[in-house]
Amino acid sequence: MWAKLIRHQDPGELRRGFEWLYGFVRPHWGSVARLLLLSLAATLLVLLQPWLTKMLIDDGLLARDYPFLVSIAVAMIFVGIVGTVLAGVNRLLHTRLSGTILFALRSDLYRHLQTLSPAFYGRQRMGDLMSRIDGDVAEIQRFAVDSLFSAFSSVIGLVGAVVLMVSLSWQLSLLVLVLVPLEFLWLRWMRRKVEARTRTVRERAADVSSFLVETLPAMKFIQASRRERDERERLDRLGATYLEDLLHLQRTEFFTQAVPSTLTSITRAAAFMIGGWWIVEGSWQLGGLIAFSTYLGMATGPVNSLLGLYVAVQRMSVSLMRVSELRGARVDVAETSAAASRGAPWAGRIEFDGVVFRHDDREAPVLDRAMLAIPAGAKVALTGASGVGKSTLVDLLHRHYDPAEGAVRLDGIDLRELAFADLRRAVAVVSQDIVLFRGTVADNIRYAAPAADDAAVREAASRAGLDGLVARLPRGLDTSLGERGQQLSGGERQRIAVARALLQDPCVLVLDEATSAVDEATEAQVIAAVDTLFAGRTRILISHRAATLVGCDLRVRLEGARLEIEPASAESI
Repeated sequence: MWAKLIRHQDPGELRRGFEWLYGFVRPHWGSVARLLLLSLAATLLVLLQPWLTKMLIDDGLLARDYPFLVSIAVAMIFVGIVGTVLAGVNRLLHTRLSGTILFALRSDLYRHLQTLSPAFYGRQRMGDLMSRIDGDVAEIQRFAVDSLFSAFSSVIGLVGAVVLMVSLSWQLSLLVLVLVPLEFLWLRWMRRKVEARTRTVRERAADVSSFLVETLPAMKFIQASRRERDERERLDRLGATYLEDLLHLQRTEFFTQAVPSTLTSITRAAAFMIGGWWIVEGSWQLGGLIAFSTYLGMATGPVNSLLGLYVAVQRMSVSLMRVSELRGARVDVAETSAAASRGAPWAGRIEFDGVVFRHDDREAPVLDRAMLAIPAGAKVALTGASGVGKSTLVDLLHRHYDPAEGAVRLDGIDLRELAFADLRRAVAVVSQDIVLFRGTVADNIRYAAPAADDAAVREAASRAGLDGLVARLPRGLDTSLGERGQQLSGGERQRIAVARALLQDPCVLVLDEATSAVDEATEAQVIAAVDTLFAGRTRILISHRAATLVGCDLRVRLEGARLEIEPASAESI
């Protein structure tokens, strides 16, 4: 239905978007049906109020029948109380349903984002992603749920009001037939203007979010570079642009709604003029005119709401298309249905067999027919110039990417034949940028092995050399680290990462420039701890420091998209 209204967008893509959206509404049809019944009862009570007013004026007040007037007044009070109770219950149930569907939509989109490769996130602005996951998904949910109940209540209210208007005066009811086509034509003309302005405002909001996501974590660097004023002015410019486009949208929406409201006022004035003349002539009663005027307002209100949905779908379609772009992002690496779960323990033997890989945005390959065999339990130094692709090789090993040709194997098994959970439990990567979350020290150590008990966490922390840090913290392992654990030193962060890897119990440990942020003394301590704690397991060390790679069994250099084995005694990096 709605796809026909949005002719300039891809109907197929929009239809798939609506199918995705209402796939989360269908499981809640029971709750939807209950809310619709409550809406029906509430709407009928609202329609009853003007008729009671008519009876109170014409049959009670003007007829001088005081007992009847009292009975109608009591009935009006009762109807008002029941309507208030129904409205409260409806609001609670509606909030629960809306929240359930909102978080289900957001969870499904987040689940898809979890399947995307690092290359996708390298191309995206984090602020824009946040805007789509938060604002756009909320806009979609509001339309999916609120529009359903709004449309239902509007249809019931419109039909009821028209029926009661016709029963009061079929001649005056013809005014609605003039009003509706005029409002429809106006809203149809304004439709695309609202959509274009809405998309622009969404993009400007994403610009502001991206700026904040980029600069807030880098505030220390901004202060050190004396660029506070420049960044503040940049935010002011973004804010001014956003405000200007927001005001344009507000003006467009104002005129979109102002014209129908003006037409409604003119129609009601005409009804009073005609109906008033009939009262002066004595052919109609005052209560009838008041009731008719009320029903006219109740009829034009639903008409505006129904036609407003015509505009609202344009705003929502912008959000739906923005979310659909994320949902349509290509999954480069997918777990096959035939992926096997490994039960036996891993040895840790790694093979790169004729591996060819290049990034989509680069012509030169990162690996071209690369061959390498790493024995189980070996300590390997991986070297090469900056930007040559050493971290990409690790991403292939962790299966964030798949090779275009050839295979990467663990213990003779192609990684594409393994379940993600098994592979990423067997291979642990400690990178230069240690990821710490807002939570306790224990939570961060346990992150890769959430089922580990407190005793195992304490043992891993102790073996990783965290006893001194734990003793200094006010609540030990239960101390919250705050945002990204920024109050910790580089060495402490590294040791938490090592403890996390210990708890994961991998057969392969990769240190990808993991000690570049600490001094050489701390680095030596970390490497010594790794050699002791992970003795007998395959270790791959990537570093530009010669001291880091001392004592390796095998040296591999990535150069010219090939993996070349160097003599173990080589000193050059």
